[in-house]
Order: sequence, then structure tokens, then C-alpha cells
Amino acid sequence: MLNTLAPAPRIDESRAFLPVRIAVISVSDTRTPAEDKSGDILVARLEEAGHILAGRALVRDDVELIHGKVRNWIADPLVDVVISTGGTGLTGRDVTVEAFRALFEKEIDGFSAIFHLISYMTVGTSTVQSRACAGVANGTYLFCLPGSSGGVKDGWDHILKYQLDSRHRPCNFVEIMPRLTER
Repeated sequence: MLNTLAPAPRIDESRAFLPVRIAVISVSDTRTPAEDKSGDILVARLEEAGHILAGRALVRDDVELIHGKVRNWIADPLVDVVISTGGTGLTGRDVTVEAFRALFEKEIDGFSAIFHLISYMTVGTSTVQSRACAGVANGTYLFCLPGSSGGVKDGWDHILKYQLDSRHRPCNFVEIMPRLTER
């Protein structure tokens, strides 16, 4: 049913694929690295797409810990994108969004809108319980995905896989990366 919502993604094979360097942060008070299924799915998918894993971390649901790790990646010129999984819900311990938004210079409102449209097709009205969001800080893209494997798949398979592909038409996040820090 997802394919009936929007035109099929258009990949221009005549253009070169440009891999981006992506850091993955999983946020959880209960998971160990061995139990980080959503993080594993995300890493497998980004590597399968031809991107470079620039870093990976598992941190507790703590604003300062999340903020610190993400801030370090934003300052690292070898990280183009940070994607989180977990902590986007409504409970008191879900603080990933607060940590990320404190760093945003610009929010990518359309990411949340499209994520919820896609998620609605897979989980129905339960999508309202996610605060998936995205933004830009110091030329680095920041994406907050839910901690569920389904949420990670929805975000990567239907949005990020294409917007982080330099061949996607009519436009993509990669082609404007050099201009993210212009003043």
C-alpha cells in the first residue's frame, strides 16, 4: 500500500553514487549491544546501500549523554549524518528528541510529516506516539527514529535510503550538503 501513496523513487543511474559517513546512536535503558536489533538493522541497511559507518554508540536515556555524543559527532568532519534509534516516544524517559532539538540549527519538518504518513500505513494511528524528527547542525544531518525495528525500517527504507542517495531525483540531501553551512 505504501507504493500507492507517492511516485516511485527515481534513481538516476547515470550519476555517481556518493557514499556518506553515518554515525548511529541507539538510545535505551534496557538494551545491551548484543540486543540492539534496531541499531543492527540500521547499520546493515546503510552499509548495504554503500554508505560508511562512521561511528556507533549505545547510550542510556539521558539528555546529557545523548547530547554529548551527538555534539562530538557534529564537530567531527568525518561524520556527515547522525541517525538515532530509540527515545522518540512519550514516556518520561524518552528524551532523544529533546537532546537532538537542542542542537538543531534548522529543523527538517518534512521528515516528520513523511515519516508519519509512511508509519500510518504500517501501524495505523499508533504513529502519533512517535516524535520522529530531523534537523541540521553544523552541516551535519540529524535524524531521530523510533526504537522499534519497524520504525527504523520505515524511516530508512522509505525516506533515508533515497534522500541519502546522491542519484535520487529530483533532489536529495547529499547534493546540498556543501551548502549547509553557508551564511
